[in-house]
Amino acid sequence: MQDAFQKRQAEAEEDSPAGGVVAVHAAAHGDEARGLRVLRLIEHLASASQPLTLSQLATRMQVPKASMMRLLDTLEQHGYVLRTPVGRGYVPGAASTNLALATLRNNALIRVSRSILGSLVAATGETCNLAIPEGNAIVYVDRVETQEPLRLHLVLGTRAPMHCTASGKLFLAHMTLLERRELLAMLTLQARTPKSITDPVLLEREIVRIARLGIGIDDEEFVHGMVAVAVPICAADGRIVAAVACHAPVARKSVEQLLQHVPQLKEAAVKLRPLLLAESS
Repeated sequence: MQDAFQKRQAEAEEDSPAGGVVAVHAAAHGDEARGLRVLRLIEHLASASQPLTLSQLATRMQVPKASMMRLLDTLEQHGYVLRTPVGRGYVPGAASTNLALATLRNNALIRVSRSILGSLVAATGETCNLAIPEGNAIVYVDRVETQEPLRLHLVLGTRAPMHCTASGKLFLAHMTLLERRELLAMLTLQARTPKSITDPVLLEREIVRIARLGIGIDDEEFVHGMVAVAVPICAADGRIVAAVACHAPVARKSVEQLLQHVPQLKEAAVKLRPLLLAESS
């Protein structure tokens, strides 16, 4: 009898104008909360230093495990999350990466980014770019070329290896030892030039040196005759999200000469940071 009463009460509320408004608002609020939950889940995975398990995600987001499992299954089906083969953890999937890249290539963002990089090119006289990590490589998401006739041309979206680029080695230097070893174990340390470091022990020494300097350096390791330096763009927790780099042919500048432009690169990184990070004050 109590169930019948509750059913009639619910029907009455839906039939009444006030009840209908309440129901609509409740439904709208529920849809908004579910949509925000998806974004927060991807944020948690993107900012984590290692794969997160179902239990960890449910605890962090204060969501029941059953609900979290359904959400993860749906996102996995559409490529937004990827389940790791070992450890039952989750990481952002290819669809999340594509969404991030599309956001970075947004016209409004690129206009501001290109203005900042353009000023940096004017100050250094050399090509400058913005790179982000993607899996086991880096991706150039914005770039302004020098007007000098001798230059290295790379189209936006070009992927480059981590072990022999200034930005890539900087990303490696910001990883924990375990993360770095796991990533390097999956890589083939291919020699791009005679100066590419392909010995894991020597590469680890180089990464430790870069971690100490806080500056990425490419001394003709990616392209023969080209050198580069890079500085990080970091979140408040120290996590690196992107790098600003400057490239030059050795016929025009040495690594030492490029290092003299590090203050300008750091200034550009400070200006670019708000475009890449949405942090509360």
